[in-house]
Amino acid sequence: MPYVNIKVTDENVTKEQKQALIAGTTQLLVDVLNKNPATTFVVIDEVNTDNWGIGYDQVTALRKNK
Repeated sequence: MPYVNIKVTDENVTKEQKQALIAGTTQLLVDVLNKNPATTFVVIDEVNTDNWGIGYDQVTALRKNK
């Protein structure tokens, strides 16, 4: 019973993109580990950019500096 947790920044990820992540991740586990898709769990957490840091900075600040 695989459990995969995908964390992405909360920056307008669409329902279709999330479905593609779920389907692709499930298929990868089927192909590589021969796992049953009926018992494969994929959870997507969207993290606010204020709560995601790279180096010393929040992603929010890094996005503004681009």
